[in-house]
Amino acid sequence: MRGQRALSLGLGLALAASPCLAPTAFARAQQAIASRVDGRTLVADWQARGPVDVYLATRPDGPLAQARLIARGVRSGHATVRAGTSPRPYLRLRDRADGTVVTVAERWLPLAQGSNFRDLGGYPAADGKTVRWGLIYRAGATPLLTPADVAQVRGLGLATMVDLRSDEERRLAPTRLAGQVHQDAVPYSMMALFAGAQGGKMPSNGGALYRQFPTLLAPQVRLVFDRLKAQAGPIEYNCSAGQDRTGFMTALILAALGTPRAVILRDYDLSTALRRPEWEMPKIDAAKASDPVAKMFAGYQANPAMARPQPLHDPDGRPFLASAMDEIDARYGSVEGYLEKVAGVTAADIAMLRKAYTE
Repeated sequence: MRGQRALSLGLGLALAASPCLAPTAFARAQQAIASRVDGRTLVADWQARGPVDVYLATRPDGPLAQARLIARGVRSGHATVRAGTSPRPYLRLRDRADGTVVTVAERWLPLAQGSNFRDLGGYPAADGKTVRWGLIYRAGATPLLTPADVAQVRGLGLATMVDLRSDEERRLAPTRLAGQVHQDAVPYSMMALFAGAQGGKMPSNGGALYRQFPTLLAPQVRLVFDRLKAQAGPIEYNCSAGQDRTGFMTALILAALGTPRAVILRDYDLSTALRRPEWEMPKIDAAKASDPVAKMFAGYQANPAMARPQPLHDPDGRPFLASAMDEIDARYGSVEGYLEKVAGVTAADIAMLRKAYTE
């Protein structure tokens, strides 16, 4: 299945992003990944020096007494677990060598009619820590979720969803989660957003467009980081495809948490495998499309090539996102400098975010 192949690719890239250590050096379970075999089966893989106890939990933290012991003293670094999709399963690996517990979950949420919905947990962060699972999610639009999908997302306990899309996109493809999860958005017109920078024409995707993101998306950056600083609970943010505006926002969040840029770029590239364009926008009748944004999306839907996610690289192979990060480095010196200038995120805020969202 396409979703299973994409999930395997995504998890493989996530594993490759972790530091590579010799197995004999492990003092705890390392490089843990979880992948879904089918609707009710998860597999976990890890590396450890000795036996590991495997627990199944419905939350990524809390005492192990609240989790269910699945397998005791596993030495193979592999376990198969029967688990559904709702409530979301978390695997907790207790290394008997030192008693430490490592949490791992699926990066990609297996929604039947969702696109590119995934967790930022497990990535390396500052001071040898990792990003906490179950607190920060990125996604594509959610206008066509099934009732089961809605229930699965509700089970994440989201405190807020920040919609990075324009007014036109939100009108064309209202989320199925309206009324289910608190919604936040910055009102703007897609046409107005690009009027000055693109001469009023809809831009083509690429590094040149991404270089404008630090300026064009500054209000959205302030909103997302205000919500992160509030620590009200898990947060999700999305645009239409969950790759461009969402990819830029993800890069800022991970950079603030101390994730290496190479890992950030690997996460960005997962969108090509994990997008499901058919679920990002309801079908638009081109003959009835009344505004340029609707006509643009109708044109995408009429183009067979756009039914497949396109690689996010310029012709020379350079990731689009790298151009946005270069622009930040050139103009602000660093992501931290940019966040302080445009979003009021101070050094003390960065320290607080790392304490709240890494472990």
